[in-house]
Amino acid sequence: MSRHDSDGVTAGFIQRVLFILLIVALSALALKLVSIWLLIFGAIIVAVILRAVSEPLIRYLKVPEPVSILLALVILIAGLTGAFYFFGWQISRQIEDLWQQMPAAWDRLEVQINGTPTGTIVHEQIDSLGQKAGQLISMAPKIAGEVFATLANLVVAIVGGIFLAMRPGSYRDGIVTLFPKSQRALTKECLNDSGKSLQMWLLAQAFSMVLVGSLTAIGLSIVGVESALALGLISGLAQFVPIVGPIVSAGPGLLLAGSEGLPTFLWALLIYVGVSQLESNVITPMVQKHVASIPTVVTLFAVIAFGTLLGPMGILFATPLTVVIYTLVLKLYVGKVLDDPLSAARAEPDIKDGKTPGIFGFLKGLKK
Repeated sequence: MSRHDSDGVTAGFIQRVLFILLIVALSALALKLVSIWLLIFGAIIVAVILRAVSEPLIRYLKVPEPVSILLALVILIAGLTGAFYFFGWQISRQIEDLWQQMPAAWDRLEVQINGTPTGTIVHEQIDSLGQKAGQLISMAPKIAGEVFATLANLVVAIVGGIFLAMRPGSYRDGIVTLFPKSQRALTKECLNDSGKSLQMWLLAQAFSMVLVGSLTAIGLSIVGVESALALGLISGLAQFVPIVGPIVSAGPGLLLAGSEGLPTFLWALLIYVGVSQLESNVITPMVQKHVASIPTVVTLFAVIAFGTLLGPMGILFATPLTVVIYTLVLKLYVGKVLDDPLSAARAEPDIKDGKTPGIFGFLKGLKK
């Protein structure tokens, strides 16, 4: 090999090494900035919610977009204020009662378990959980700091979401210009479809959360479980994290019901299982028929993966992130790389006029 060829090989090898180092450095930087990415995604979710509320104002009342976003914000604040005014005192009282009842309910349940043949084994497991709970309590200052930081990030996400919602097209077009001209049309289409899918999923999820929370509260109230309204609120909010959320949210209700005796516990268990089956087999198919259907296994492992990688915020945003990623995979990889347009069409929300329907259009679609 000549010296010239040897220098060319050496230069090519150095270029490849530098390219790999650059990729590694960019990946490390992206991981360092993961909290910023989550904050941006939170702002996007806020913007999507505001656009869903403002869409009827824009479409039917011809209100300018910036004004409609401010009106949507006022409507949401007024709705939350009204709900708190009529139900807040009762919910807050029940949550306080629930917090005070949990230790006593735990003690009563422990006494009942000790009277069973397997009481010793269960008691050892309870002691182990108690030690872990003590360790968790010792971390209270750190947890309080994280809660404060989360609230601060929430405020930033809301403010950012308001600005994003006012001019989403300009921000989208700014991202599109970062791509080569030959890919800009496809990039714009993918961003539009991702935004529509996310909005439809959020509307469907909100509808599901209200139904599940209401049914759980009514059912627990009928069988005599205390603080049923607070437990229903917990169940409804937990629906935002599919699979994992409903399972975790059933814990306090079953603990209270178990302390009242075996019949009450069995009735409460039946309610939680029944509402869960109703949600998965009736409510979800009804409200998500316009949304790309993500396999349950994919959702489960997405929650685990994002939770491991990003922590509690990863668990909270796991499903909406999966909706966006699933849409992009179907559009870009399945549709373009694998050349399977029929399968890729599943990523496109079932919207006739190409516009997101907003709340009224979503509710109208449930009748079809």
